[in-house]
Amino acid sequence: MPPPLNQAATLGVVPRPMSDADLPFTAALYASTRSEELAPLPWPAEAKQAFLLQQHAAQHAHYQQHYRGMAAMILERAGAAIGRLYLFEMPGEVRIVDISLMPEARRLGIGSALLRDVLADAAPRGKSVTIHVEKNNPARTLYARLGFTILDDDRGAYDLWEWRAAA
Repeated sequence: MPPPLNQAATLGVVPRPMSDADLPFTAALYASTRSEELAPLPWPAEAKQAFLLQQHAAQHAHYQQHYRGMAAMILERAGAAIGRLYLFEMPGEVRIVDISLMPEARRLGIGSALLRDVLADAAPRGKSVTIHVEKNNPARTLYARLGFTILDDDRGAYDLWEWRAAA
């Protein structure tokens, strides 16, 4: 059961369950999160697009295999899809499998509101919240500001961050 997204709702964000019909959107969303990384590569646009589609398919297959039963939500605002939030419940922990927004929805406070909603849901249930974050992800400052700390920094390009409610 996904958490209530009360703070995000004040910004007009409405979650809905993801379906296979959303895969073209999630592929475009994934590509938008990688555009800066691929920009300096001298590949033709078609090669970059093919690479991104392959990477999205691999990511989707990984999530389906390793997070079976996760709450996969598409985030909408004013009737348009603007992002995704995937959560996986474990004993004592809520894993944020993915949280991403389209470029036009970034830097509007939506990500912060979504994270605060997840934390507000986990805290009274005594659950920590974890997320894998790329070492070069600019959102690391947001996670640190919200009280996340690095739990494990030996995972290649990613660090495992954790938030725990105050005792």
